This record gives sequence, C-alpha cells and structure tokens, in this order.
Amino acid sequence: MDQRRPLDIMIIASLMIVFGLAEIFTGVSYEFFGLHTANGITSTYIGAAIGALYAAAGFLVFTVRRRAAVLAIVLLSVVVAGRVAMILCGLYPIGTFRQTAAIVVGTSIAAGFAIYIGLRRSSFE
Repeated sequence: MDQRRPLDIMIIASLMIVFGLAEIFTGVSYEFFGLHTANGITSTYIGAAIGALYAAAGFLVFTVRRRAAVLAIVLLSVVVAGRVAMILCGLYPIGTFRQTAAIVVGTSIAAGFAIYIGLRRSSFE
C-alpha cells in the first residue's frame, strides 16, 4: 500500500462516497432499505444535494491533501446541518423508532467521519 494513502483513510473515503450515493438515491426514490423521506420536490433536491456533498467529501479525502481534507470536513458539517434541517422541516419523518434511529445513526456517522478526518490530519499532505 502506498504510504501516502493510509488504508483507514481510504476506507473512510469509500464509505463516504457509498453513503453519499445512497443519500442521493433516497432523495430521488423517497425510500431506501425501508427508511423514508417526505415525498416532494423540496425533499428530492435537498436530499440529493446532501448526498452529493457527502460523496464529494469522500472524493476529496481520496486526494490525501490537507486542504481537501479541510474542505471535506466543511462539506460534512454542511451534510450534518442539512440532515438536521430536514428533520426540523419535516422532510425526514421521525414517526417510528426505526426511522428516528436510522437518522440519528446516519447523522452521527457523518459527524464521526468529520471528527476522524480532523484527528488524522497528520496523514494528509
């Protein structure tokens, strides 16, 4: 493995891209693995935008550049804020325990990625 590209950072970047694509899919289809978003154009655009930012953050982390990592942290912060805003606006329904737990876990994972990247900043050039 190239020393420039630590395995843990590559795994995190890959997961961010996959989760971002899943978020885009959920925004467009309103459902993913039994979890739902509100039906509507606003939910579609915001959900897809959040997913795109999430995936973009993953691609930035793949570069293993410090400035890209900082931008990825900013994008992940926007993802977290966007998810919270969607909850507050009713675009992520929280009517069931499963739905609420999935939103909390998903948002926590995005925040955790941002924290992890920040803590591993010495791995970035």
